[in-house]
Amino acid sequence: MTMHTEHKTDLLSLTDAEPAPDFLPLNDFIEEFGKSLLEALNRSLPPVYDGTPDLRRRAVMDSLLRTPFPAQAEVVQAVAKLLINQGEHAAIINGEMGSGKTLMAIATAAVLYHEGYRRTLVLSPPHLVYKWRREIQQTIRGARVWVLNGPDTLLKLMLLRERLAEHATGPEFFILGRVRMRMGYHWKPAFARRRQGHFHFGVCPDCGQRIGDTDGQWLPAEQLHHEERPRKCAGCGSALWTLMRPHTVAGDLQSQMVSKALKRIPTVGEATARRLQLTFGDEFLAAMLGDNLYEFINLMDGEGDMVFSDRQAQRMERAMANTEFGFGEGNYQASEFIKKYLPKGTFDLMVVDEAHEYKGGSSAQGQAMGVLASQVRKTVLLTGTLMGGYADDLFFLLFRILTKRMLEEGYRPGRNGSLNAAAMQFMRDHGVLREVLSERNDDVHKTAKGKKNTSRVSKAPGFGPAGVLRCLLPYTVFLKLSDLGHGILPPYHEEFCEIEMSPVQASEYQSLSQTLTITLREALAKRDTTLLGVVLNVLLAWPDCCFRAETVKHPRTRAVLACVPSLFGDAEPTPKEAALISLCREEKTAGRKVLAYSTYSGTRDTTSRLKALLTQAGLKTAVLRASVSPEQREDWVAEQVERGVEVIVTNPELVKTGLDLIEFPTIVFMQTGYNVFTLLQAARRSWRIGQRQAVRVIYLGYAGSSQMNCLDLMARKIAVAQSTAGDIPESGLDILNSDGDSVEIALAKQLLA
Repeated sequence: MTMHTEHKTDLLSLTDAEPAPDFLPLNDFIEEFGKSLLEALNRSLPPVYDGTPDLRRRAVMDSLLRTPFPAQAEVVQAVAKLLINQGEHAAIINGEMGSGKTLMAIATAAVLYHEGYRRTLVLSPPHLVYKWRREIQQTIRGARVWVLNGPDTLLKLMLLRERLAEHATGPEFFILGRVRMRMGYHWKPAFARRRQGHFHFGVCPDCGQRIGDTDGQWLPAEQLHHEERPRKCAGCGSALWTLMRPHTVAGDLQSQMVSKALKRIPTVGEATARRLQLTFGDEFLAAMLGDNLYEFINLMDGEGDMVFSDRQAQRMERAMANTEFGFGEGNYQASEFIKKYLPKGTFDLMVVDEAHEYKGGSSAQGQAMGVLASQVRKTVLLTGTLMGGYADDLFFLLFRILTKRMLEEGYRPGRNGSLNAAAMQFMRDHGVLREVLSERNDDVHKTAKGKKNTSRVSKAPGFGPAGVLRCLLPYTVFLKLSDLGHGILPPYHEEFCEIEMSPVQASEYQSLSQTLTITLREALAKRDTTLLGVVLNVLLAWPDCCFRAETVKHPRTRAVLACVPSLFGDAEPTPKEAALISLCREEKTAGRKVLAYSTYSGTRDTTSRLKALLTQAGLKTAVLRASVSPEQREDWVAEQVERGVEVIVTNPELVKTGLDLIEFPTIVFMQTGYNVFTLLQAARRSWRIGQRQAVRVIYLGYAGSSQMNCLDLMARKIAVAQSTAGDIPESGLDILNSDGDSVEIALAKQLLA
């Protein structure tokens, strides 16, 4: 194994090339002409916030229990001025991961409270709900916080409706988990049945009118039972469907639910749960857990002794702050209830955490967020990765929070309410569309002289300067970690290490690559794209998974395309694994813990093997798996740190949001995957406020493999994504990246070149 430590560079510089003699890099152009350009820009587009703070708003921030850093306070001032003084409906805080977006949002809510904005609704990932509650209580003195993430969500919203007229005694926060926000409700039929001959028809229970379709044809009762949308009587308007209320849980079912809930608590297993149920009873435990009471931790037995030890109590307390138990159903969609049964403007401010998760045009949570945005007075989006490379990543977000502005720009829904045509127009105006023309001679019909031409339009990564100017700059505040000032964060350094394959490994890889490439070419010549994903996945994964035999089969015919034997034993590390072990040993000597990412944690599971090899090398290792629920991962990591774990191996998808992994200042990517959002988020898990050690992020790739192409292409996507976050690429054309495809398609093109 050879690890080329002399070949280290920032991941983003992998695609850099020497400029031509007559080419002036954009950075140099800005350095030379930037001052005059900025003056011209400020004259034509004066900034909303020019750096002069509002003293009243600064006094509010100074009174908080946790005072924002100066750069964070500037962001709050800018957002407040945009929302209050300029009267805009929404603002976007695009802050780097770890820059304190949560604190800035809380400070913004505190400032707006003194402007008459009483209630704040926070849309949060489910595993961060209790982290939001904790940070609000640690920042605003006297804040009242309600968690809307359990089966009692509907009850809490009903109580809110009853006390809307009460006088405000301080800022109020309602934290709604995004999964709970979009959970649908259950309906049951409320119509009556009437028999005629051998058929039963549905009729209105009030006026007796038969239920029919749009043509007036009577509908059988059985057909109505299977309809998904509730109806009203066409005659009198009575409801023909009603909400299905939760059923009372009793008997054996309650016992099972209590047992299951108890076993979610750290240190409580099957035997302990059974003993607690026998000692205290199901009803007593259900009532206590349903209210999430901390008295459970201080349970005493019949002799007055504590049931749980101090260590158990400490772990439980940490976990109970992030867990909610429910013994029933809460199926009414929270966003629908807010829209229908709460007056518009009940919530003055809505904060949307991890806003890029709502970018999907047809996703249920994106649509639910849009419903809520229409019901609040102001909206603030928080994200560290606003754009993933494509222009339509932004369209649906902007349309949902700035509907009026987008309509003014000419992006209107179609007759059926669909936004697809508007999204395509947005792509034409500000993104990159590629039109592919295909010409084919048809030899079947010999008498025909014409050629068959086909045209296909596909989107490509890129976002034009006009889009940045019109759609981002007027509503977005950017904050980099480097903006926080000197001494707040330690140095951050990214490295790339190219690993040489072993001779046998390289030979087998070349043979496998040639075989699969020839097969893929033949399939594509026949316009069969079935093998595209199979070939790419195998060529990317095999160098990391060559410790097991690989048989590549056609996904449709199941014909064997290639076979490769296993090359490494269970206790024999591959070159890349040996590089990881060597690195972890060096970091252990320096007193640093390591976070190792592997994207192969499913069918091609490499995490168990990495744990075995690292443990064999004398490193205390743990694997974070998807079986650890999101709300328990913070506690799980804290427990591993207490146990003295030196290396954690996990899939980057499991920690990409919310977790602060400050104890692990060294991060190693065994693979990067395709997702730019995930890569950017996961790489910054430990470079956050509170970190005291220098942070190293290391990317490992096998020389001469598709992994190198993948790293190169990911770097290009990151460059496009960061160009919308204030970073200036070397060339003005880099912002468009007009030759870019998705990573998978670009890899395929390089493979077949």
